[in-house]
Amino acid sequence: MPDNAAVAGRFERIYSIRFSHCDPAGIVFFPQYLVLFNHLLEDWFTLGLGIDYAGFIGERRIGTPTVRLECDFRAISRMGEDVLFALWPEQVGHRSLTLGLEVRQGDELRVGGRQVLVFTSLQTHKAVPIPDDVRAAIDDTLA
Repeated sequence: MPDNAAVAGRFERIYSIRFSHCDPAGIVFFPQYLVLFNHLLEDWFTLGLGIDYAGFIGERRIGTPTVRLECDFRAISRMGEDVLFALWPEQVGHRSLTLGLEVRQGDELRVGGRQVLVFTSLQTHKAVPIPDDVRAAIDDTLA
């Protein structure tokens, strides 16, 4: 994980921790981080890459299922906190994309992880090459 330093292609969003994210102890229930990471992925496509994620799924019928996910939960987040979520491309393959993930509050790393996505046809549910416009947009963020 980067040490909160600039990473090529890094995309960041601040999300508020809500009641619906928390368990009875008032801290984020760990699966909710995965939901928030998916929000981040959608925002990255739409805002960071300039490719409407809803259209990508709905009209173009291309999916991005997660095939590998690893997370280290290092510190808790509480309801009412604003935390910084970040992702960045680590490896761009032919059909797959590996993303680095992290959640920070100030200088404190709360969650670090890595996610591998595979691009698929939602018609056949088979892997397809990363579309040229997605690859070009990712390359632009890495330049």
